[in-house]
Amino acid sequence: MPEGIVSFDDWSKLDLRVAQIKSVEDIEGADKLYKLTVDVGPEIGQRTLCAGLKEYYSKEDLQDRKIVMIVNLAPRKMRGVESQGMLLAASNDNHSKVILINPGEDSEPGMKIS
Repeated sequence: MPEGIVSFDDWSKLDLRVAQIKSVEDIEGADKLYKLTVDVGPEIGQRTLCAGLKEYYSKEDLQDRKIVMIVNLAPRKMRGVESQGMLLAASNDNHSKVILINPGEDSEPGMKIS
């Protein structure tokens, strides 16, 4: 398989879900990161995410927004906070513009993305 190509088996390992942001907090000492508490539906519950969105979104812009996230990514500590997944966003080459992937108004927390 050519370098950089992902097999279908690899793709199928990702658990992508709709989540809804329930709270947005600053992280002490972090100029780019927010601590997000998200609802991923009844099967998974709430998760904590760290997201480098401060220069693109205010707390108010993020509150209650629906996002797409990877729920089965290994946890990672960022500035002392355990991030339990990753949200998906689109960005241009120099990262001057970052747009959260929108699953749509009719989507519900926990819905699988496939």
